[in-house]
Amino acid sequence: MFKWLIVNILFCFFMACNGEKAPSKKFSIQLGKGLDKVQYNQKVKATIRNKKKIDIDSVTYSIDGKRMDTDGENLTFTGIDLGHRNLEATVYYEGKSDKIYKQVAVLAEKAPELYTYTILHEYPHDSNAFTQGLEFLNDTLYESTGRRGESSLRKINYRTGEILQKIGLDSMYFGEGLTIMDHKIYQLTWKANTGFVYDMEFNKIKDFPYGSSKEGWGLCNDGTQIYKSDGTEKIWILDPETLEEKDHIEIVTNTSVFSRANELEFAHGRIYANTWQKDGVMIINPGTGAIEGVIDFRGLKDKVTQNKNLDVLNGIAYHPGNDSFFVTGKNWDKIFEVKVIRKQD
Repeated sequence: MFKWLIVNILFCFFMACNGEKAPSKKFSIQLGKGLDKVQYNQKVKATIRNKKKIDIDSVTYSIDGKRMDTDGENLTFTGIDLGHRNLEATVYYEGKSDKIYKQVAVLAEKAPELYTYTILHEYPHDSNAFTQGLEFLNDTLYESTGRRGESSLRKINYRTGEILQKIGLDSMYFGEGLTIMDHKIYQLTWKANTGFVYDMEFNKIKDFPYGSSKEGWGLCNDGTQIYKSDGTEKIWILDPETLEEKDHIEIVTNTSVFSRANELEFAHGRIYANTWQKDGVMIINPGTGAIEGVIDFRGLKDKVTQNKNLDVLNGIAYHPGNDSFFVTGKNWDKIFEVKVIRKQD
């Protein structure tokens, strides 16, 4: 029995336990002079490091099963998803072939545009609200708040700050982001791996689990599908009926993979994402994950009443009727209606 176990372990080692050969130890991939980050559309010299000086017949490259363009020396990183990717090379030699791999971060082609804001109006906001999600339906504002024992779902008259309707979450849950689609309200919790679906009267329809994402941070929707952040570099794409995670994008700039997108809003065909612990909002292309713009909201926190519970900027909602954004923060006593404008050089 022991002998059989040793043989099986060795077999798995050499065959990768899945019927395929284990990655080659004869070769390795080098990009440029040791790159592990490239930009979309960038041409990069690819070299197979040949440790045993074997005569190589040919090499093909692919990412996620898509054959990459090459001129025999350079790879062009186009037509592929952004974020962390496995570059695969198949090396043909002496009537054999070996597969080798290299993880590479595929980044955005361009740097983000920089934006600032002008304040249009200021409105009262409950300073006890630890704001986690914010969204308009018509002219009514909906809010999700956090902290265990204080988490809630609310409907608000934003002009007066009056709470028109409110339900509390069970004390085991820490409320997070929300979104509204097809007359249903979707609300996340933080670490409980559970979200809730309500009708517009705040009657709970069902719970849903998260799947591969381990935490709940922010939600938004484009009218067809739901986007969910979890604090990592990933934004998950959910089926609105089953709430299954169908796919994801990874958030990137032209220099790095980015994480910690928090509260989300969808407007003008883009995802607007609060950045956790920062006074800024990212403008993300939902098809690619590229951060196309960054809004600098510094200065807003100084305009609210300072108190011991005052926390970071969080909460962004687009008002389509006004073509403006409403932003607030955790335990802020004001909501600001703002116009986003491009920064001048």
